[in-house]
Amino acid sequence: MSAKDIYSILRRPVVTEKAALLKEDNNQVVLRVRADANKIEIRKAVEQLMGVSVTNVNTSIQRGKKKRLGRTIGKKSNWKKAVVTLAAGETVEFYEALESLDELEAPQE
Repeated sequence: MSAKDIYSILRRPVVTEKAALLKEDNNQVVLRVRADANKIEIRKAVEQLMGVSVTNVNTSIQRGKKKRLGRTIGKKSNWKKAVVTLAAGETVEFYEALESLDELEAPQE
């Protein structure tokens, strides 16, 4: 990984309702990755940076949406999504941190 080091492959986690359901049901993590990264590079980057073992990686290209600003119509750039399946019993810390933030922000009754 000379031109693409492991720190540039993983961009950010995708935090949506569907991603949360995948995490709970299938022990899968959804990440936004570099557009030119392949499955082997994504697997190595996740295993090294997050310290977990990966069993499967699925990728897809998400097409950019058309946006309008006044008269002009623009388009957001395309991006690559990776759904990483973790081994049984493995967890990633940033999702647990997000869950603890949700508990803090929840209204107390």
